[in-house]
Amino acid sequence: MSSFNSSGERTIEDHELVIEVLSNWGMEEENKLYFRKNYAKYEFFKNPMYFFPEHMVSFATETNGEISPTQILQIFLSSSTYPEIHGFLHAKEQGKKSWKKIYFLLRRSGLYFSTKGTSKEPRHLQFFSEFGNSDIYVSLAGKKKHGAPTNYGFCFKPNKAGGPRDLKMLCAEEEQSRTCWVTAIRLLKYGMQLYQNYMHPYQGRSGCSSQSISPMRSISENSLVAMDFSGQKSRVIENPTEALSVAVEEGLAWRKKGCLRLGTHGSPTASSQSCATNMAIHRSQPWFHHKISREEAQRLIIQQGLVDGVFLVRDSQSNPKTFVLSMSHGQKIKHFQIIPVEDDGEMFHTLDDGHTRFTDLIQLVEFYQLNKGVLPCKLKHYCARIAL
Repeated sequence: MSSFNSSGERTIEDHELVIEVLSNWGMEEENKLYFRKNYAKYEFFKNPMYFFPEHMVSFATETNGEISPTQILQIFLSSSTYPEIHGFLHAKEQGKKSWKKIYFLLRRSGLYFSTKGTSKEPRHLQFFSEFGNSDIYVSLAGKKKHGAPTNYGFCFKPNKAGGPRDLKMLCAEEEQSRTCWVTAIRLLKYGMQLYQNYMHPYQGRSGCSSQSISPMRSISENSLVAMDFSGQKSRVIENPTEALSVAVEEGLAWRKKGCLRLGTHGSPTASSQSCATNMAIHRSQPWFHHKISREEAQRLIIQQGLVDGVFLVRDSQSNPKTFVLSMSHGQKIKHFQIIPVEDDGEMFHTLDDGHTRFTDLIQLVEFYQLNKGVLPCKLKHYCARIAL
């Protein structure tokens, strides 16, 4: 669940009570609640290496040797120590339209900025904001709305009703930097409660235990596997080489099946009607987004989480006869063109220059949910057309 207002959007944590969130809303504010999937909500517990770049993290005390991303998480959850997040951010000057690039440091006591370059000396550090009594919002249109230098904005907003003057607005140079700041603030604010939410969802405000962090895979990651149904009993294909070989054969089989389906009606008119139906059948699928821009596709994926395999399919803006597969991988959004190919008067869709062909987009998506193929990873979670 997400809370949305003019400041931006924030994820409501599992232990928060919605009634308390509503009670903090101002009467004159335009606030909304959105119910939708957020696949990246606890992704930092599973893949912390994506969230804490080495150049942004340092430690208050000396450490022996390199610190792994998992150890960084454990230090965040410890009450005695803390990692320090640091780097340049653009800050909106109070009461002005201008933005200023400043060196910031995040510590357990709050967010500070340096009045002298990158100096961390106490006499050069000035308090900017605490997060105990504030909520952090991710800005959705900071560049357009507030004249921010980039689109990677976030802000601190008092969790009691306050006006626009109470907002403390910042923006980062890139998405990874913003994600690091926001994730670190969530961890410092909620601590072990976040880990408890992750390990035991839907238990609300239960007690927390300082157990060690162990890797945990979501059910959805294990729900799609390569299978062999050729024998009397089905089996999971463990060997990656065999799985790839089966994937290629399956693609060819789908192509033959599509050709037969197109040719069963016996007349050119029936065949063309069937072809048209196959080419349009994807419009009813929740992962298909009709006539949205590249920027809108990226916004939708970011809202539902920069987790490997989050995807959608859309119409191509540059070529009206083609489609685009937009997906997340490695905290970045990548776009792959799906082009139509013709063979003996019949149309197919392909992602790999015709090596693997599909009679419709549904077959293509199902294939890449099971097989990585030319993509950086399998398709796992689709972005729904309507955020419920």
